[in-house]
Amino acid sequence: MLPKEYIANLKALQGFDYDAYQTALCAPPTRGLHVNLCKGSTGHVPALICEEWQEHALTPLSYSEDCFLVESEKSVGQLPLHHAGAYYMQEPSAMTPVCCLALKKGMRVLDLCAAPGGKSTQIANKIGESGLLVSNEIHPGRCAILAGNIERMGIRHAVVTHTDAQNLAQYLPHYFDAIVVDAPCSGEGMFRKTPEAIEEWQESSPLFCAKRQKEILSHAAKMLKSGGCLVSSTCTFS
Repeated sequence: MLPKEYIANLKALQGFDYDAYQTALCAPPTRGLHVNLCKGSTGHVPALICEEWQEHALTPLSYSEDCFLVESEKSVGQLPLHHAGAYYMQEPSAMTPVCCLALKKGMRVLDLCAAPGGKSTQIANKIGESGLLVSNEIHPGRCAILAGNIERMGIRHAVVTHTDAQNLAQYLPHYFDAIVVDAPCSGEGMFRKTPEAIEEWQESSPLFCAKRQKEILSHAAKMLKSGGCLVSSTCTFS
């Protein structure tokens, strides 16, 4: 059951189709993955995955050659190819921000709020080993998970940092060709997948998170080169 305050806020939005939203919320979560090009080609890795799963379970997504829709119900995170770093499980919606960056080989890219590492591993595919990836996470426990995923995927052109955006901006002004900020938010996009997110939601959360996101973005902008691209994304509707 969604919080009453949340429902009231959505219905008050001009043009918002609450019935369509409620229908989507009741639908099963969509699963996806991106293959790790550090471990093989976009054709070779998916073929290995389908062979291991013993079914044809991948549908290519139109917006990126390394992204796929997963149609299998298997617990794919427990399979050998996952542990070998051949792919990273990630919802299709979460894969779109990196695709908006128009990344090229050799670029310097910052993933500012990087844990658990899905967007970072996507970025690594696109900039190649001639590029530089800096993956930052302020929360110590989540930073350990991030570093573990970078290691599992075999990404050698990445640096994992553990600090806040303000501190990082002091040392890396106008340094990056592209930056992605998947900022902490009130998590409304997680309601369908994680019921606990509904229990944690408070009416004050969106305003608090918006203030924090503004601060993070202001520091991120200082690290962007002139003419660079910054993409901000959240899993929220507020």
